[in-house]
Amino acid sequence: MKLLIAEDENDLAEALTVFLERHNYSVDTVNNGADAYEYASTGAYDALILDIMMPRLSGLQVLTRLREDGIATPVMLLTAKGQKDDRITGFDAGADDYLPKPFAPDELLSRIRAMLRRGGEYRPRVLSAGDLSLDCSSAMLRCENEATRLSGKEYQLMELLLGSPGVIFSADKIMERVWGWDCEAEINVVWVHVSNLRKKLKSIGSAAAIRAIRGMGYVLEASK
Repeated sequence: MKLLIAEDENDLAEALTVFLERHNYSVDTVNNGADAYEYASTGAYDALILDIMMPRLSGLQVLTRLREDGIATPVMLLTAKGQKDDRITGFDAGADDYLPKPFAPDELLSRIRAMLRRGGEYRPRVLSAGDLSLDCSSAMLRCENEATRLSGKEYQLMELLLGSPGVIFSADKIMERVWGWDCEAEINVVWVHVSNLRKKLKSIGSAAAIRAIRGMGYVLEASK
């Protein structure tokens, strides 16, 4: 699952990113509305978390433009404003949820999960294909009675591949979905993580394989 956080309070944005990544989400962070609109316009995210009071464009302006563009990605608004009229304005603009500050991180996490279910973008807690299953809450990859825990990026890469078995993902697309646009890592980091996942698939005795298709990318072949 990939989230975009648009929050101009850097400490809060950093804390939310760390918290959500610990729960196996891939997170991109921006600190102004113009960047939020540019990133969100790609449609590359499962959900957006927008602070209302941001420089350049407000969260409401970003939301309004996205909905006018036909982008239906679920959106949660974060704001210090908690009055009824403010919530109504947000919902009328197309928000899916509204969380006043301050809030407990666990409540944010619960609301994100609920918003994704309502938005039709929710992925099951366990992804399965062939002899593989991936527990999205614990990052445990299983084949029958054997299991191995995946690191954060390994989990996000396997979630991407296992969520769409048989689909070829280019290295650039994997970089975008797992590491984010602004990542300074070299493209070979994809190969390193693919190699690690292949070793873990072998260690649990899975018949699934991550194949490299020359000039195209990587695909998970998971048939039994």
